[in-house]
Amino acid sequence: MEKTTLFDKIWDAHVVKSVPAGPDVFFIDKHFIHEVTSPVAFLNLEKRGIGVKNPSRTVATPDHNVPTVDQDKTIKDKLSRMQVERLRENCAKYGIELHDLGSAHHGIVHVIGPELGITQPGMTIVCGDSHTSTHGAFGAIAFGIGTSEVEMVLATQCIMQSKAKKMRITIDGVAGPGVTSKDLILYVIAQISAAGATGYFVEYAGSAIRSLSMEARMTVCNMSIEMGARGGLIAPDETTFEYLKGKDYAPKGEDWDKAVAHWKTLKTDDGAVFDKEYHFDAADIEPMITYGTNPGMGIKVKGNIPTTEGMEGSNKTSYLKSLAYMGFEPGEAIKGKKVDFVFVGSCTNGRIEDIRSVAEYVKGHKKADNITAWIVPGSREVEKMAHEEGLVKILEEAGFELRQPGCSACLAMNDDKIPSGKYAVSTSNRNFEGRQGPGARTMLASPLTVAAVAIAGEICDPREVFQN
Repeated sequence: MEKTTLFDKIWDAHVVKSVPAGPDVFFIDKHFIHEVTSPVAFLNLEKRGIGVKNPSRTVATPDHNVPTVDQDKTIKDKLSRMQVERLRENCAKYGIELHDLGSAHHGIVHVIGPELGITQPGMTIVCGDSHTSTHGAFGAIAFGIGTSEVEMVLATQCIMQSKAKKMRITIDGVAGPGVTSKDLILYVIAQISAAGATGYFVEYAGSAIRSLSMEARMTVCNMSIEMGARGGLIAPDETTFEYLKGKDYAPKGEDWDKAVAHWKTLKTDDGAVFDKEYHFDAADIEPMITYGTNPGMGIKVKGNIPTTEGMEGSNKTSYLKSLAYMGFEPGEAIKGKKVDFVFVGSCTNGRIEDIRSVAEYVKGHKKADNITAWIVPGSREVEKMAHEEGLVKILEEAGFELRQPGCSACLAMNDDKIPSGKYAVSTSNRNFEGRQGPGARTMLASPLTVAAVAIAGEICDPREVFQN
């Protein structure tokens, strides 16, 4: 019997038709939509006189450009307001479930899906957003799509898609103090580059991955796209089942037992062959931070920015351009660099565990005077828990501002922008030029490192700031 990977098992089970020397007609179990990439897709359906094939398989929420203050009031920005209004109108017209601003389960699309138990092992999941790979943490094939493909899924519940190559990244061993899942994935991307997994779907394996909580696994899978991968996934296990049990949309009673029995079969067979494999030791990983303008430009927080030694031609030119944008020099230490903003949030690190970890470490401390500190929960549920657990009080006493759910300062599509020339240490997923605002300078790090930077006012090693 042929040995197959987890990716193969899920993919092959969802192929409706294979086109010779072409893409597969691929069935989609769940389709998430938001206010930015869906309006044009719905408009085109209307122009063509086509309805939505299966509204019950689509779930909507506004997240990208919604304000994170005064969400009970009219959205001031005209374009943002129009996009949210179109989302409401389209969901009402086609009978699509909408978790709107102010509702109990509003939030970032990749936070509320798992939170509600909509995301489940073995599913195929798409959204007009590249970080759909987040859902792969549950043993699902999840990836981002474009607006024309959003239209295709709405109309047919299928997509035309070529099967990706397969990569396995194994991280074994035990991570040291102060090392989080964000550090694991930033380390991996730094090792293989921001294009190192282009054309592949990645399965993460190994004891260091298995030891992660579901929320930490989501952080890892979320950033798969940042090394060029089509998506990333982790085989479901008892941690997955425990997380999902009792959630609103998870199976109940006998259906739960049947589901778990099936989910337990979703794993790569021993001896299955991948197109490419990488192995890393968790003990080699330390708290990480980026210094350039793509997520692959990462180093240990106590390390030095690489020199141009060995670089030639366009590689050297683009490298120096990146450092010039950031205001850094080749070979210099990044530790001790002054910072202006810190941001904890996004679909990468806006979950309750992230906010708990920040609150735990900043308790009894005060942020530095030069720091503006924003904490943005990934959902209304996360916000509620942060209040109930007393985290908000701790954070506010430390000088942090808790805002309302949304993508916020992850990207410059809303009011939460980092001013030009200012430095931000962020738990988000991208540090491209202008990602957090025109001229903004972004360094990616874990919530723990962000907490330490907020207290110190400069780039620092969290293990030194939080020694006790």
